[in-house]
Amino acid sequence: MSEKDIEIKMPDGTADAVLYTVDGGKKSPGVIHYPDIMGIRPSHRAMANRLSGEGFTVVLVNPFYRTVRGKCFDFTPNFGGDERTMKRFGELASPLTPEKMESDATAFVNFLSSHESVSDAKIGAVGYCFTGQVALRTAAAQPQKIGAIASFHGGGLFTDKPTSPHLALSRIPKTNGAALYFGHAVKDHSMPQEAIEKFDAALKAWGGKYESEIYAEALHGWTVSDSAAFNPPQAERAFKKLTSLFSTNLK
Repeated sequence: MSEKDIEIKMPDGTADAVLYTVDGGKKSPGVIHYPDIMGIRPSHRAMANRLSGEGFTVVLVNPFYRTVRGKCFDFTPNFGGDERTMKRFGELASPLTPEKMESDATAFVNFLSSHESVSDAKIGAVGYCFTGQVALRTAAAQPQKIGAIASFHGGGLFTDKPTSPHLALSRIPKTNGAALYFGHAVKDHSMPQEAIEKFDAALKAWGGKYESEIYAEALHGWTVSDSAAFNPPQAERAFKKLTSLFSTNLK
């Protein structure tokens, strides 16, 4: 695989990103890899690189480019309610309104669509934790270009707010629209059991192609190797699910 640090022109500035292409100059389906709130770092570079090795052109993007380039935290965060961590979380997340998420998604999709290493197949997107909702909104922002999206331990996918991510489902075509996959953690305060059940009901009412499941004994952050919750067997299962989803639907 080829790895290259790049910059992408965005509606509100320039986003740093990392591009992974298949060796040999072969065009392949494009995938947007949204990292969690910790941003671009070795663990997510490894994940994006491995995904590219399955036959995809992958762009690992910095969704938080409006606030920071590169490393998102200059201290070790504690997401258990630490005031300093929560303050930084807000600095990173607050600029990402639903409208900004979708305008950014469009820019990332356009970047991949025009890149010489990307085929004419539909594009995929995957998000982790906070960016699970960004992946979902990507499918709503570009319904004709997105073939599949996945969210792993995504937070806040169903809320009572008028900006709840689940409301974006109505803009994703039920027929020939993106295939949606959601892998949930257990005992996840950002997506508790009640929210998962309501989200599943919304998916069923939507009526498109989807799968939503809970990973047994997998806590929030289980897919990422530098997370305290990293669960290798379940992370491997998630990766196989992801590659199957994209191989089947990015055509």
